[in-house]
Amino acid sequence: MLPEDLDQRIRAFQESRVLLTAIELDLFEALGSGAAAADVAGALGTDPRATEMLLNALAALGLVEKRDGIFRNTAEAERHFTRRSPDDVRLAMMHTVHLWETWSTLTESVRTGTALGRRPSGDWTGAFIAAMHSNASRRALAVVKAVDASRVLRMLDIGGGSGAYSIAFAQANPALLAEILDIRDVVPIARRHIEEAGVADRVTVREGDLRTSDFGGGLDLVLISAICHMLSADENRELVAKSYAALGAGGRIAISDFILDPDRAGPRQAALFALNMLVGTRSGNTYTEEEYASWMREAGFAGIRRVALPGPAHLMIGARPA
Repeated sequence: MLPEDLDQRIRAFQESRVLLTAIELDLFEALGSGAAAADVAGALGTDPRATEMLLNALAALGLVEKRDGIFRNTAEAERHFTRRSPDDVRLAMMHTVHLWETWSTLTESVRTGTALGRRPSGDWTGAFIAAMHSNASRRALAVVKAVDASRVLRMLDIGGGSGAYSIAFAQANPALLAEILDIRDVVPIARRHIEEAGVADRVTVREGDLRTSDFGGGLDLVLISAICHMLSADENRELVAKSYAALGAGGRIAISDFILDPDRAGPRQAALFALNMLVGTRSGNTYTEEEYASWMREAGFAGIRRVALPGPAHLMIGARPA
């Protein structure tokens, strides 16, 4: 017989799928202050019998409570998965729902060596940016401190998504001007966050493509967060060189991403994320510290260093010589 921990790991997808289905259906919102399974099914337009089975499974997992046939959210579910809560992350978690579709193609991607090229259904961009915003908002202050915003007057945020990092830099330095470069679908999302943060006079968004768009010149900082893993090694080499050309003397590049151990067999999240890129991109991967450092050296950067941050992603920083 299989050891119990190994058997549980193999079957772990079942519990994950229960929660993802509840998120996809917006079931926790439908529960309100408490409801019977039939009422939840009526609100969601789902089958009553199947809905009750799902609710019972959620109760078994400790995400809802069941008493006298009435189901209620636990405090944890109410906090994270309902629009009544300021900590609602359902939209961000929809990105994980979409990842279920791409990860289901892992076997074929291993056979062929690349993603199958199918974008998940639904609002993929909105969910993806929401997930990135949730992550970036938690890390932004640590990145700002590590880079030192007081030394930055002009920065370019490559693939800046929701603008969380540029907003944090602008809030840390009243003299700082930031520009975000991202694709068309992301631009209105970033502008909304920038307006809400009250820094629209100093943080702007430009539609573009990191491979073809002009990066400008004389910059103090080029920030590249959660981008390099989507690209091949050669594409990253070109991106780093292009960033170098956009910097003024003494300007810096800061790359935030997963960093693999030298043997590429860890850390765990970085190694798993490499597979996430296999099923989701044409040639993305996660990379080692030496790979990042070599791209920087080739471009001309000096003073290259790694800065450890809380969480799975770290910083690689280099400077264009003065």
